[in-house]
Amino acid sequence: MKNITINDWTFTQVGGGKGTKQDEYLQAIGPTTVHVELLKAKRIPDPFIGLAEHDVQWIGESDWIFKSLFTVSEDDLQSSKQVDLIFEGLDTFASCILNGEQILETENQFVGYRANVLHHLKPGQNELVLNFSSAFKKGRDLEKQNGKLNLWNGDSSRLHVRKAQYNYGWDWGPILMTVGPWKPVYLELYKNRISDLDIRSEVSESLDVKMTVDMTFFDNTAGQATITLKAPDGTIVASDNNLRTNEGKRRVAFSFAEGELQLWYPVGYGEQPIYTVEADLTDENGTLLDSKTQKVGFRRAIVVQEKLVDQPGLSFFFEVNNVPLFAGGSNWIPGDSFLTTMNSDRYRAWLKLLVEGNQNMIRVWGGGIYEADVFYDICDEMGILVWQDFMFGCGQYPAYDSFLALVKDEAEYNVKRLRHHPSLCIFAGNNEDYQIAESLNLELNYDDETSDFRKTNFPARHIYERVLPEIVGRLSNIHYHRSSPYSGQGKITTDRTFGDLHQWNVWHGTQEPWTKWDILSGRFVSEFGMEGYPNIRTVDYWLGGETRERFPQSRINNSHNKADGFERRLELYLVENFKHSFEMESYVYATQIMQAECLASAYRLWRRNWAGKGKEYTAGALVWQLNDCWPTTSWSIADYFLRPKPAYFAISRELRPYTVGITRKEVTTFLDDRAAADFTIHTVIELWGTNSTLTEKKVTVEFLNHDLHDATFKDGWTKTVTLSPNSSTEIFSGGIHALPERTLKSQIPKVIVVSARLLDGDGTVLARYSNWPEPYKFIDFPKDSGFKVQVASDGESVTLSSKVPVKGVILDAEGEDVKWSDQAIDLIPGDEQVVQAIGLKGRIVQARHIGDETA
Repeated sequence: MKNITINDWTFTQVGGGKGTKQDEYLQAIGPTTVHVELLKAKRIPDPFIGLAEHDVQWIGESDWIFKSLFTVSEDDLQSSKQVDLIFEGLDTFASCILNGEQILETENQFVGYRANVLHHLKPGQNELVLNFSSAFKKGRDLEKQNGKLNLWNGDSSRLHVRKAQYNYGWDWGPILMTVGPWKPVYLELYKNRISDLDIRSEVSESLDVKMTVDMTFFDNTAGQATITLKAPDGTIVASDNNLRTNEGKRRVAFSFAEGELQLWYPVGYGEQPIYTVEADLTDENGTLLDSKTQKVGFRRAIVVQEKLVDQPGLSFFFEVNNVPLFAGGSNWIPGDSFLTTMNSDRYRAWLKLLVEGNQNMIRVWGGGIYEADVFYDICDEMGILVWQDFMFGCGQYPAYDSFLALVKDEAEYNVKRLRHHPSLCIFAGNNEDYQIAESLNLELNYDDETSDFRKTNFPARHIYERVLPEIVGRLSNIHYHRSSPYSGQGKITTDRTFGDLHQWNVWHGTQEPWTKWDILSGRFVSEFGMEGYPNIRTVDYWLGGETRERFPQSRINNSHNKADGFERRLELYLVENFKHSFEMESYVYATQIMQAECLASAYRLWRRNWAGKGKEYTAGALVWQLNDCWPTTSWSIADYFLRPKPAYFAISRELRPYTVGITRKEVTTFLDDRAAADFTIHTVIELWGTNSTLTEKKVTVEFLNHDLHDATFKDGWTKTVTLSPNSSTEIFSGGIHALPERTLKSQIPKVIVVSARLLDGDGTVLARYSNWPEPYKFIDFPKDSGFKVQVASDGESVTLSSKVPVKGVILDAEGEDVKWSDQAIDLIPGDEQVVQAIGLKGRIVQARHIGDETA
């Protein structure tokens, strides 16, 4: 087999226009798309800066031509039985013309195409022309033909187009309708090939392994195939060397007793051994015709839905190799508006950030793309569990015949492409489409398990309940879930006792205070979030030097936040909780601390609900969202430039192997049921610890109370506690002397900060947390906290200390970025904290905290 790469292109705007003059062709190297090339040629402004996004909308509404000249030798043509032209991805509607003859029409960005072109080629120079039609205009035509449907986000025509839906604009992303040969294009010359390699493994409850390899060959001519399984160290584990190919298909089966193979585990629970399957195809003379290699891992990954103790409904948790686990992670949107700029280094940096933040799961959201192969390879390597949506997002999708044909091809193509990855543990049919149906009161009888649904006003239910589960079940061993969120059991998607839940009643919906996360829980919370501004350097980047726009309410800053009503919602949560100013740096700080406090609280309270066997009341929390596709203010916990927000660090602390949590609640007791003026208010403190390891852990709990205005006040206790494995453990519930009962609401309680630390046997601090009275806006912070920042002699670490409790420390330094090991830090007296500061190089550290009068 021989490949000839086609990546040297010229391109032009059809008829000429703002991008190119008529018949003017610009050079391009593929894979690529039009925006990227016009930016390189300085033909358009950068849509990520200022208001320039609005100046490039014509690109997505224009038609474009890409041309390439390539050479094929006479010998290549004579020696090949078949020559295929491979398009791994075209974005989106393209007519492909080879030497003047049309060979292919494409209409789906999510699949690869293969065309037999042997008889279209000639020795010497050949010309390939790709005529791309505007996906936006084609979508409008399809909508006119097939009907306008409902959606959240973007133009309604997107529902008819199999293209990355976020290109149409989302509530965190710009409208940038990309177009071009966005994945590799090449010729494949061969006599025979392995057309499909289907590797399946089943790990039983007793952890023995059965493995099958099904090979399909392009031609059923006589020959021989070989299958070899190699261990991570390269040694051969099993092989079959005498497989005849004349039937066009062969199956190989291997069996391994428990312990013969190393099992793959999620990060934090074991190792990630990656095995290699090598498949070779030879002719009768032993000449190699084709070879394929796939990396695999062996694990038993199931979704457990069982009855619970003391609560209604069913659990919804992931179990890997018989180990139930709490899934703490993030949602993933495409890493860039221009996907061809995403390389393996950028993917690795993002996924490394996830793992360094103690997260173990990522959800590939259904409005983007089925991610690049390297994304899943890195997840396999790093032990990141992948929740994979099919690409349907926030819409009332159609199911007419031509659309359904595209969907079937897309699902088969991507299930085949992804099924071998050990990290992939669930396919979900869509993102929030059942919620759309519920909100519109569409025909949605959840008890109906037999209908076809195509004649209803929710026709896509046919896709999610008939087409996709059949394809996933036939082509893989991966669990299928109809949607995210989806309850099952005949329940609506907002039911908190079944399935997974998108909890948007903080920020969206009823806009509840984040202090209610404990009663806003679900069995598995696959979306929730809070907005926060990115690093001030990112803000200054998108301002593009427009210093007059450097205030929170400016036109440019508003354009770089796509969320509906974000001004009201940001201010609602800020004003409920903080005193703050509108000076730019101060406003950025306030939103970042708000986001950090909000999200950390969710992880803390929901992880408490992972309470052991039969008490998996909340089994996962996936924050919306890890990343951004452009420089913006959004719900992300790290911005476009991979700068973690303080929330990233606050979440990381809540996902450590050992954590400690505290709640305080005021309970009012009336004298009798006829009295309103006579009552007592007492404060109840609850304290718990968590342990995600699989062995119990003996720790010392240090529980202290601090008076913010009296540094001499000390109260508390210390005791030894054993934390149960893989669960939370309740430690204390009751009142404390520092907060006596009150009988009048005018009696303002002392500002008592309640803190706890978990100490290992050698005194190492395993976890710490301090609980403050909320809202913070009512606190009169002392002017002299004794807060100190001391830079070590190596210039790369910082020691923080204080005389009284300090809340929400964020560190920075003038100039280039510093990689901080922690942010959004709370301090208590006598508990110095050391923060690593890679790249600080001894510079002066700038520090902010709540109540320091800088805001």
